[in-house]
Amino acid sequence: MPDESTPAAGPRRRRDPAGRRRAIVEAAAELITEVGSGGLTHRLVAGRAGVPLGSTTQYFATLDDLREAALQHLADEIDEALAIVRETMKDASTAPAALASAFHEYLRDTRLVQADSALAWASVHDPQLRSLSLRWFDELVAILSAHIGEARATAVAVFADGATWHAALHEEPLDVDFLTDTITALFTEPR
Repeated sequence: MPDESTPAAGPRRRRDPAGRRRAIVEAAAELITEVGSGGLTHRLVAGRAGVPLGSTTQYFATLDDLREAALQHLADEIDEALAIVRETMKDASTAPAALASAFHEYLRDTRLVQADSALAWASVHDPQLRSLSLRWFDELVAILSAHIGEARATAVAVFADGATWHAALHEEPLDVDFLTDTITALFTEPR
């Protein structure tokens, strides 16, 4: 007969290794945007993900492996914004205003701006991560070059990087009208 002072065992949770790994990576990505990649520890990640400390080392043998997976996750999130750029470029007559509007929405998302900034900063200190950071810039230039030429596309991408750092350092992003005027000028500037 069971002892009434012992609680009955509840239903066992199903193992979800892929879900646990994803939670660890997402927690690490969040922490990188908050404390930088240098401040990342297995203990911080486990706490944020709500998993035992050993889980972080079970899925990621080293802190560098975990850091790289988290930065890759951040880069993938940033890549999603490029899909919007591709859409805005379908109509050249409205492209500068549409791009400025989409960019303004991106800049208003503090988490994405922090992720972008963290990824860029991490790549300055770790050349192996540089390709992750440059992926956004290079792809933006490639998308825009087909419509406005490489020089103008590069100017827009450099402006976008500067506007992103501005948003990371200030409480508000640049005004959408300012973004529209500047992007329009960069799109139409004579060579």
